[in-house]
Amino acid sequence: MRALSAAGFAPRFVDMRADGVTPDDLARFHAKFGADLVNRRSATWRGLDAAARTRPAVLLIGQHPALMKRPVIEHGGRLLLGWAGDVRAALGVAG
Repeated sequence: MRALSAAGFAPRFVDMRADGVTPDDLARFHAKFGADLVNRRSATWRGLDAAARTRPAVLLIGQHPALMKRPVIEHGGRLLLGWAGDVRAALGVAG
């Protein structure tokens, strides 16, 4: 958030655990990122049994919002996922 603000953006933070993600937004995010939207490094993922892990990403994230990889950034009609160098470069934000 600080890096985006320093670069002149006015980011809007959505606390997905407290506020949730709308079904429409979740569908758009999934359409763009597919299975990459699921954070398979999270403690929540590690706590799921094998059967649960085979469920569709949208259903899993709907049941366990903490499974969604973050941040999802929407800017200029584009959706970006994560905060790796490629995302920062696409936004023109220093690392």
